[in-house]
Amino acid sequence: MRVKVILNPYANRWGAGAQAAATADAFRAAGVACDLVVTESPGQGTPLAAAATRDGYEAVVAAGGDGTINEVINGLISAAGDGPTVPFGIIPLGTANDFNLMAGLPDNIGAAVGVIAAGRTRRIDAGQVNGRFFINNSAAAMEPMVTLENIKMKRLSGEVRYVVALLRALTKLKPWRMNLAWDGGGYEGPAYLLSVCNSPRTGGFTMAPGASIDDGLLDMVFAPQVSKGTVIAILLKLMKGEHINHPAVTFQRVTAIDLTSTPGTPLHSDGEIFTESATVVSYRVLPGKVTLLTP
Repeated sequence: MRVKVILNPYANRWGAGAQAAATADAFRAAGVACDLVVTESPGQGTPLAAAATRDGYEAVVAAGGDGTINEVINGLISAAGDGPTVPFGIIPLGTANDFNLMAGLPDNIGAAVGVIAAGRTRRIDAGQVNGRFFINNSAAAMEPMVTLENIKMKRLSGEVRYVVALLRALTKLKPWRMNLAWDGGGYEGPAYLLSVCNSPRTGGFTMAPGASIDDGLLDMVFAPQVSKGTVIAILLKLMKGEHINHPAVTFQRVTAIDLTSTPGTPLHSDGEIFTESATVVSYRVLPGKVTLLTP
């Protein structure tokens, strides 16, 4: 097997960079021909993954966190055309490693390399939002606001970082005027939250309990403008994964969502902000698009 490994040294606050040699050694020990490249700037993983597809690598591996996965997935899907991606593997070197955990993949380098070397695959879904792809989660409104606050913080790390970012975003929260349409439903009015999930967990929180990465559907969690007290009540339930039972929350499994937003809303895909002011947004599911290397 000839494998391209794309390692993001910044993942886990530069901790991933220190694991480059150990990652290469693990592939050698498993008898896998590994071409490892360390990215030098944000976004570089996308063209590297697309080039690896064209160059005929038998698998492409993201070594990093959810942001690294997103860069590589965007390159792989873009290069795949109408078919599935080349086999895709993960070495979990990030902070939360949400997708890796939800996909049931190993949490250490040696075991992750073992999965990749075995070559077993499954087809999983991806989502598309405007011109970007994601395999874990994407969101508009409040959730990417939290991501923007998270980016600003320099000292905190781990899951406490997400909690502090959430509290900071809450103090700045104002509604977006949205017109939404989804499979069999819709909403028009002020809104606070739209989270579109392929797997259950994002940012350390279980946003979409029961979401499946291979059911051909995206799980939508939506909340209109409500009182700040109700927002806090929903967030407290979110800590336990029970927010979808709150009467103000709409939880729906869908294949498509279309919306307009005033003012423009920030958007993220797998935690990576790609715009802060989208006025027209389109979500679609891509069933079975990604070929995931799996235990």
